[in-house]
Order: sequence, then structure tokens, then C-alpha cells
Amino acid sequence: MKLSTSKIPLFLLLSLVFSFSSPVHGRIYHPKSRHRHHQSSSGSIALPPSMAEPPLPSPSNVFDVMTFGAAGNGVADDTEPFRNAWDSACQSSGAGVVLAPSGRSFMIRSIIFAGPCEGRIVFQVDGIVMPPNGPDSWPQNNSRRQWLVFYRADELTLQGAGLIDGRGQKWWDLPCKPHKGINGTTLAGNCDSPVALRFFMSSNLTVSGIKIRNSPQFHFRFDNCRNVIIDSIAINSPALSPNTDGIHVENTYNVGIYNSVISNGDDCISIGSGSLNVEIENVTCGPSHGISIGSLGKKNSRACVQNVTVRNAVIKHSDNGVRIKTWQGGTGSVSGVVFEGIKMDVVKNPIIIDQFYCLAKPCVNQTSAVFISDVLYSDIKGTYDFRAPPIHLGCSDSVPCTNITLTDVELFPAEGDEILDAFCWNAYGAERTLTIPPIMCLLEGLPRSVMDYEVDRCY
Repeated sequence: MKLSTSKIPLFLLLSLVFSFSSPVHGRIYHPKSRHRHHQSSSGSIALPPSMAEPPLPSPSNVFDVMTFGAAGNGVADDTEPFRNAWDSACQSSGAGVVLAPSGRSFMIRSIIFAGPCEGRIVFQVDGIVMPPNGPDSWPQNNSRRQWLVFYRADELTLQGAGLIDGRGQKWWDLPCKPHKGINGTTLAGNCDSPVALRFFMSSNLTVSGIKIRNSPQFHFRFDNCRNVIIDSIAINSPALSPNTDGIHVENTYNVGIYNSVISNGDDCISIGSGSLNVEIENVTCGPSHGISIGSLGKKNSRACVQNVTVRNAVIKHSDNGVRIKTWQGGTGSVSGVVFEGIKMDVVKNPIIIDQFYCLAKPCVNQTSAVFISDVLYSDIKGTYDFRAPPIHLGCSDSVPCTNITLTDVELFPAEGDEILDAFCWNAYGAERTLTIPPIMCLLEGLPRSVMDYEVDRCY
């Protein structure tokens, strides 16, 4: 068995100055300096920089779930063998490998793999891992909100040539899901659906090479984590699968997402409140709802996001391209955002800021809002669905967006010759170059409301 090692960029080690319990704050971060571009035989691919690789675990530290009694037939419950293999690896001195071998299918119930461990852990999935098949098969005493949870699992690598299959179809078909009710309505009933993989209060994480499909809800969720690298993974769920975000990060610092392909029924990547220093590069996204910051500020909450870079991405056949979405009534701020080198292929809303985000119409108008500033859109080209404006910058009436910059943007309709006008509302900024369509609606300078009013900046 050949095991690849994790590669932790140097910039991730710098985050040790942050506390798990402290609020997000710090000096301005410059994501462009974080890694180099490397040339491969298949073309130019952005890769995270490598550091000195740690030694591979010895064969005696490989904990094969089959030796712990797993049946591996896809029918028997293999939860306890996985739990025992994890506990043994976690307690072993040095590095340990939990192995789900190839040629086997493992059905496991909702489980928490808890640390801290004695050394680093490699969770090697070479076979197929799946949950019970749908809500009716889900044990009553198990959480319906999560399936595989890694808690305080520091120095963890999840990798392998296998498949994690969330078996989500029966969860998507619950009558409480919006697309299943009469005329698109939501019917009464328990609608909790499990996140496939959740990482909670963990640091120095690597997810590499893994394939995952058909999660009942989010595929990956990172909460209160530090130093996360996700590289060369594949996520695949149907375009109409509800709430199946590919990767969601929340209250998490220093995240790199590289060289991956994501197709799903919601945001392919969503960035929630408390996220700091997130870099997304060489990702292909779609069909999906695009790459989103938000939604932020729901139920009048405070939200903070800073230093997000999306670079060299492809977004295709999606409802949105690159999006920032906030609820009315929220506070906090979003700043230091770069969307650069992005190809759009028949995208409904390639560039969108929506500070009136609302899932139930009509929503109550509120005066406070999450403050959005310092957002750069550069080298964004391709085609859009002609039914909606390619650029939509809808900002709060009371807390306008500021320092919105566009350069080298060229967006054409996928059908016909008519180029729709951009839409702006209370958005301040500038074009550095002539864009297509022209952004005639951007306001110059700074609004009086921001100059006279101390907006709630997070940093």
C-alpha cells in the first residue's frame, strides 16, 4: 500500500498565534504571496507549496478495519470496527493509519472520531464508505444532522482512492424539502439531514484525493478549525439535490482549496462567518450555485469575513458565479476579497452582491447591514444566461458597499447578441478598464453615510 503524505504550507504554521476561543482578528493578510505556481506535464496547475515531508507510518501502525471485525459487505454494521481502529491508531505512539481497504464496502452509522491523539493520523479510504440508507434506516438514537465527525483531530489527513457515498436520495425526497411540496412549498415534518463529513475544533488538516458523492446535506463542513488544505478532491451530486453545499467553512482560519472538481445542488464552496484567510485556486465548479461568501447576518447576527481569494476557477452552468450574500439586519463586515482569473460558462449571475438575501418573500426591511468593502473583480470572462444581468451589485440602503473595483471583465450572453446592462444599487467603486457590459451605475468616492457613521468593521 502506498500512502501519500500531507503537505502543509508555511503560511499555515503562522496561524498558531490565533486562539481557538478568540474572535477573528489580525493584521491584513496578502493571499497572493502564499504559494508559487508549478508546471506539470498536463499543464499549469496551482499547487500548495511543499514542506519537509514527515516520515510514513511503519506497517505496524496501520490499523485495518478488517482486522477489527469489519464485514465490508455494505450491509452489516461496521461502526464499531471503525471506532476501535480509530481508537487504536489514536492511542499509538507516532503516526497511525486507519485503513478502509479497497474492494470492500463499509456501512457505518453516525460516529464521532475524537482526539486529541498521540500522533498524526492518516484516515485512508480505499474502499467504499456509506451510511444507513435514508431516514427510515437511520438509528433513532443517532444524530440526524451529522454522519462522520472528526473532533479535536489535529494533524489529520483524510485521503485515498476510494469513495464516500452519502446515499442522499431518500433524504432529498423528504416531503419537507422545498422541491417536493405542492407547487414548490415546504410541508411539515422533521427535515434534519446529516452533513457527510464535519471537522470540528481541529487543526492542521489535509483532505486529499478523496471522492465523495450524494451527501444528504453539506458534503464537507469545517467549524472552528485552523490550517486546512483541501487538494485534488471530487464532489458529485445532482444539480437539484437540496442544500448539498460542496465545502463549507465557518469560524475557520487559513484554508486552501486547490485543484478540485465540484458538482452539486447548492454552493460548491460557501464561506461563512468567522472565516479568515481563505484561498481557492484551480477549482472547477458546476452545475451548482457558484462560490459564495455567505449567507451572513441572518437573524440580526454579527458576521466577519476577511481575506478571501478565488483565483483561476471555472464556473459552469450554475445559478451564480462569484457571490456575496447577506441578510438585512446583520452587522459586521466583509473585506479584502479578490475574485481573479475566473471563466464563466453559461452562468445566470456571474458577479453578484446581494445584501437583500431572503428565502421567504417578502422580507422585512431593516436598516443595519453587514458592511462590504474592498472587493476586486479581475479577469473575469465568459458567458451568462441572458435572462438576468451579468453583474448585480445590490447593496444596503443604509450601509453601502465601498471600494468595489472591476478590471478586465468581459461577459457576453450565451444566446443572442443583446448585452444586458449591469445593475447597481448603492455600490461605490470604479472600473480600472472598460468592462463588458460597462458599469455605468457604480458611484464614485465614499458615501456620506460611511464617512459620517462608524460602520461595524470586524478588523
